[in-house]
Amino acid sequence: MRSLDIASTGMQAQQTNVDVISNNIANMTTTGYKRQRAEFQDLIYQNLRRMGADSSDAGTVVPSGAQLGLGVKTSSISRINEQGTLQQTSNSLDLAIQGNGWVPVTLPSGDTAYTRDGTFGLSATGQIVTADGYTVGPGITIPTNATSITIDQSGDVQVETAGSTASTTVGQLQLAAFPNEEGLSAMGSNLFQATTASGAAVLGTPSANGYGSLMQGYVEGSNVNVVTEITNLITAQRAYQMNSQVVTAADQMLETLTTLK
Repeated sequence: MRSLDIASTGMQAQQTNVDVISNNIANMTTTGYKRQRAEFQDLIYQNLRRMGADSSDAGTVVPSGAQLGLGVKTSSISRINEQGTLQQTSNSLDLAIQGNGWVPVTLPSGDTAYTRDGTFGLSATGQIVTADGYTVGPGITIPTNATSITIDQSGDVQVETAGSTASTTVGQLQLAAFPNEEGLSAMGSNLFQATTASGAAVLGTPSANGYGSLMQGYVEGSNVNVVTEITNLITAQRAYQMNSQVVTAADQMLETLTTLK
């Protein structure tokens, strides 16, 4: 009774689909979150009668054959890296990336991670850091006597200090680009790491060719569309129910066999 196994793979696939959708909905207000989508492939086919096989000694061949599919499997969970909505915060250290690029972040281990979450602050030493206190590369320190901080679209960080009317540049923020953004590995806490699939990070200046611009006083919201996710959830739920009905039908067929006299 292959239908039991086939339907069970369908139920497992739709459970994965619901898991992905629920994670999207849970992160609908997460800064810089990129929605995900489950992708599926059909499983291997069993040849009951191979197409192209000889059907007689006269050289005739089977035109279409008989192949029976054995179900479905999850092939990937892809990340959709489209732009999220920019939300104004009026915080001078909040930054949103409008366009392509990721902000490099130095982890406590010394490794580099990347983020689209521009909710930044200052450490006890005046360095620009993430919400978890990780240094935003390349490590820019704001003077303690700074009265205002200005970050332009190209990442120039300028400050005004008490008793001075002129602005002073204290650093230059950079963005990282990747040949394949979908190949980045999510670490949690809005951080990603480069992998062999993503390719090595290519650092550049914001607003330069191929890189997005920085918007001070804004953060990038999640790109989750709630209406789309709810629609997908209903579709996945119905598909799960239909597969469960196949299991019920197959069970009833087996029950009929076992009660034959």
